[in-house]
Amino acid sequence: MRYHPLTLDDRSAMLAAIGAGSIDDLFRDVPKSARLSGPIADLPMGRGEMEVERLVGVMAARNVPAGSVPSFLGAGAYRHHVPASVDHLIQRGEFLTSYTPYQPEVSQGTLQYLFEFQTQVALIAGMEVANASMYDGATGCAEAVLMANRITRRKKAVLSGGLHPHYRDTTAVQGRFVGFDLVRPDPDPEGEEDLASLIDDDTSCVVVQNPTLFGQVRDLSPLAEACHAKGALLVVVVTEAVSLGLMTSPGEMGADIVVAEGQSIGNPLNFGGPHVGLFATREKFLRQMPGRLCGQTVDADGKRGFVLTLSTREQHIRREKATSNICTNSGLCALAFTIHMSLLGEQGFRRLAEINHANASLLADRLSWVEGVTVLNDSFFNEFTVRLAKPAAAVVDKLAPKVLAGVPVSRLYKNRPALADLMLVAATETTTEEDMDALADGLKEALA
Repeated sequence: MRYHPLTLDDRSAMLAAIGAGSIDDLFRDVPKSARLSGPIADLPMGRGEMEVERLVGVMAARNVPAGSVPSFLGAGAYRHHVPASVDHLIQRGEFLTSYTPYQPEVSQGTLQYLFEFQTQVALIAGMEVANASMYDGATGCAEAVLMANRITRRKKAVLSGGLHPHYRDTTAVQGRFVGFDLVRPDPDPEGEEDLASLIDDDTSCVVVQNPTLFGQVRDLSPLAEACHAKGALLVVVVTEAVSLGLMTSPGEMGADIVVAEGQSIGNPLNFGGPHVGLFATREKFLRQMPGRLCGQTVDADGKRGFVLTLSTREQHIRREKATSNICTNSGLCALAFTIHMSLLGEQGFRRLAEINHANASLLADRLSWVEGVTVLNDSFFNEFTVRLAKPAAAVVDKLAPKVLAGVPVSRLYKNRPALADLMLVAATETTTEEDMDALADGLKEALA
């Protein structure tokens, strides 16, 4: 038995009311290449609930969770140990079911943890202010370019070839619909691109990732000076938040806006999400920052309290005056970030970063002895690029599911033969020496 909420007459009446001739008219803005011409051929028709559960269970069993075998996956999403207390605390009812804290008198707990979250983000980014989170790093990157455009009143951004392609593509989508130009150099595995030469009088910002997609660590101070000399802003993207525990902060190197993916702290991989975006900037740019800002104040009795200090969103003011299209914040993920960071403390956060780098260094040395493997990086944090004697995708497929060897660059950049033999390899505090041996032995066999 099937349940249809609307009859054909109901649908016809609704279409007539809005002036549409057919259901297809509602999708006319979607390119034809992205539309289906009919039902998906290999997708079965509707089944009963029990049958669906059985089928989905069989499909789910084919997955190889990153924690079940030696895993060296990275490229913007990293496996870290999350203390059990984090998951326990975020599932308390007052956190799990709470929503946007519009009423401060009944939302002090939520407002306080968002305030603490902002403080932590500002500290590790080396910036003066941070917002109450974004959806993820990629959408945060697009928002940073929009913010830079507003501040400089220019509409051209330079996106580094070392910036994660998902971040580049997300920003490009915004550019297509909002109306700004992008300069996108080719992918840069060697970390030798000259971004300063691409800055002109129309450039609003340069967006650079550190460490880069390929793991290279850069001193961004000269680039910051070049940007500021031309009246442009420097936007620094960090996809591995743990690196901020060891590396010089973006703020210290002259960044104007810092965007990061906070998944590494408190949030497991979750098959791709949800994640949490970190966003920080200089105090002088506060009014142009997207999202929301929680602030500390005192009540009528002089007691400390927390409020939404800044919330210039489309829902609250005129659309043309809004600085954000972020409809909510990733509150539960931000809470997980805050709890994990609080458990670590400053000393623990630095120690965690040191362990990550030490494990990656050990792994790079181990792989450099494998015939057919060349480590490209002269610097890295916990992820680096190797060149293989065979196409990386085929090698990864051959080793799975016994070892999740890494991410073939060809998976991120398709139709680029020059990148086909490159693989991104990440090591975290969860990586053991036995895991490293398994990867090295597997590569020896696959490359023989």
